[in-house]
Amino acid sequence: MAGTSFDVIIIGGGPGGYVAAIRAAQLGLKTAVVEREHLGGICLNWGCIPTKALLRTSEVYHLMHNAKDFGLSAEKISFDIEAVVKRSRGVAGRLSGGVAMLLKKNKVTVIDGEAKLAKTAGTPDVLVGKERYKAKHVIIATGARARTVPAAGLEPDGDKIWTYKEAMTPKTMPKSLLVIGSGAIGIEFASFYKTMGADVTVVEMMDRVLPVEDAEISKFAAKAFTKQGMKLMTSAQVEKLVKEAGGVKVHVKDAKGKVQVVEVEKVILAIGIQGNTEGLGLEAVGVKTDRGHIINDGFGRTNVPGVYAIGDVAGPPWLAHKASHEGVVCVEKIAGEAVHPFETGNIPGCTYCHPQVASVGLTEAKAKEAGHEVKVGRFSFVGNGKAIALGDDQGLVKTVFDAKTGELLGAHMVGAEVTEMIQGYVVARQLETTEEDLMHTVFPHPTLSEMMHESVLDAYGKVIHM
Repeated sequence: MAGTSFDVIIIGGGPGGYVAAIRAAQLGLKTAVVEREHLGGICLNWGCIPTKALLRTSEVYHLMHNAKDFGLSAEKISFDIEAVVKRSRGVAGRLSGGVAMLLKKNKVTVIDGEAKLAKTAGTPDVLVGKERYKAKHVIIATGARARTVPAAGLEPDGDKIWTYKEAMTPKTMPKSLLVIGSGAIGIEFASFYKTMGADVTVVEMMDRVLPVEDAEISKFAAKAFTKQGMKLMTSAQVEKLVKEAGGVKVHVKDAKGKVQVVEVEKVILAIGIQGNTEGLGLEAVGVKTDRGHIINDGFGRTNVPGVYAIGDVAGPPWLAHKASHEGVVCVEKIAGEAVHPFETGNIPGCTYCHPQVASVGLTEAKAKEAGHEVKVGRFSFVGNGKAIALGDDQGLVKTVFDAKTGELLGAHMVGAEVTEMIQGYVVARQLETTEEDLMHTVFPHPTLSEMMHESVLDAYGKVIHM
């Protein structure tokens, strides 16, 4: 049994699974990862990374069309969609190979196949095909997949009705499309296709796009999207899709019950995700789930001793960096390290549309709902020298503080490079800094990050450049 017994077996090689495996190996645990498809998971192969490659292409394309604003000249601007997709897939492939190298370097055994739990007297065994593996600890990191609606013709068909996979690998550029859902996934695709020239409509059930973001940031982003020519239909619901030879007729009902028919070439489903819990043998060993996700505690432990769950399969927020950190906490606890339970309050969220959106902590509304008396600071990109020099001066930085203690409750941004800037506030929250600490921190000039400082100052009536 030397080759089939491990300290830790991780089911799933995505950003939660492979990071947990490397950390477990570093801690001296004999570790294996079972992966049925691609190391790196959805994030690396079909999510975070290849979509950012596509969005980088659209960003460059946008700049080329606005070359004259920078004193430059660019003529006959065009693109080759096959080459655009090839670059995106190449980026994903390069990083997937890098994950395999890292696992090999750390002496992690990689088992190809689909795994399920099998009931035993102790920790459940892991079955992969006809092979049975034993481990003291089994971590489920199987991720999630796009949620679909098996009704009203909303089932994806890979042709006219797309999931994220088809949206990332178009054979031709559609002239028009409709995106159902305005979360990060939906808005990123809407932003890419709009920038590349498609006529884009977004349908959102909630009363605003990017509904998990602070309302003020959401409103700012919506105004920018609309100015770009994107059509936003909020408080609306897709009643049915009717496929025809030339495309799809989308029946959309608004808040008053009025139905409008929108005709497009393609439809992208971006209505959320659901955990990959099927076929794992969870019921056989008694692992508890809730609405398609595995229930765990702050250390990844399920209700079954020796069985853990991390990442998307364990519930929101459905973010790669959440999965990775949750995996590290889980294996460090297994190894007996002194580690704090995993919490989600300091996890940043980023949407890589144009303009970018990023946030951490409580929105202004959530802070008030939680009983906080708040002080709110704001600073606009139009007051920042670096933003003006970049030619990208439309944006907003917003900070929310507890008026009594000075605690930074939340930070919310929309504009150029905010997905990079947000980490400053994440560190501030992690270190439990107060408004005084932040006000006395020196920010370099000229940078976009100066707006973070000014927003803090504004919350306390000390803003300089506004």
